[in-house]
Amino acid sequence: MDLDPRRLLVLNAIAQSGGLAPAARVLGHTRSAVSQQLASLEREVGLPLVDRSGPRLELTATGRLLAATGERIGRELTAAARQLDSGNHQVAQGPVAIGATSWVLARLAVRALRLLALSYPRIEPRFVETGLPDGLRQLRLGELDVLVIIDDRDTAAPLPPSVRAQVLSEDDYRVVVPAGWEPPAIPADLSGRPWISAPAHSARGRAFARFASAHGVVPSVEHQADHMIAVQTLLAGQLGAAVLPAFFAAQLEQVTVTALPITGSQITRTLYRTGHTGTAAAARAVADALQQAARDHAETATVTGRTKGDIVVRPLHDPTESPPPSAPRRAPGTPRNP
Repeated sequence: MDLDPRRLLVLNAIAQSGGLAPAARVLGHTRSAVSQQLASLEREVGLPLVDRSGPRLELTATGRLLAATGERIGRELTAAARQLDSGNHQVAQGPVAIGATSWVLARLAVRALRLLALSYPRIEPRFVETGLPDGLRQLRLGELDVLVIIDDRDTAAPLPPSVRAQVLSEDDYRVVVPAGWEPPAIPADLSGRPWISAPAHSARGRAFARFASAHGVVPSVEHQADHMIAVQTLLAGQLGAAVLPAFFAAQLEQVTVTALPITGSQITRTLYRTGHTGTAAAARAVADALQQAARDHAETATVTGRTKGDIVVRPLHDPTESPPPSAPRRAPGTPRNP
């Protein structure tokens, strides 16, 4: 029997985190990708590895045995990586190109640069404003070393080769309508009304498409606005309803935030290139600095009473790299937001 060790690592993540969705968050994957890896491993073994009959997913005896094997594999891989790091003595240094949206740049760039200047003076960071599709292409081509993207949890972009991810924050979606509208009782009430959507590739665009498809909502006219200032202006002008992250919806005036059901969530992730070179070490240091900058920003916003609408009010992890599959862990108090 040939077993894929990567699937054993995924199984261990499921065992340690307590389910498919928590394992996906720890690994930086989508829930469907984790589910597919589990199904493939069960086919390889020829036995069920999890018991789905109860209120929560539990591993079978065979599943626990293989998860323990995955844990041992993960420890060995971690030890090997540490030996390589200690042998190479790579120093975080050199130029690092960082791609990010204008929203992230406005809130985190200055803080992150100050942290890097204090702790890693040999790193030469350079920020580049970019969106999701262009940023991923530049990361794959090596034109960027670090990329901060806003994505949709249910349809998150897969990681390029030799790239790891840290989840900065996560936030649920809300359906928002102008204050002058009659509040909708059910999603179908918004069919035939104007909507303010977003580009199809964006997180909000995908969330809107999922909501419209699930409930048969067909807009009478579909405006498109990517930047939040434009969305806010169009909502104030009563030009349509919109799907927004809860953090932003909560700070808007002249709108009604509905309780209509909408699946999924919006996540902000830092992607960075890996390896055993000075540039890879610098990329990891930049990712850590962005994580710390996000936490500092959230704390400042809380003190000044600006928690609604600011980044990482409910962070997912400590300001460290997302734990490897061999040792998944959850930060204390892991609420969600971007």
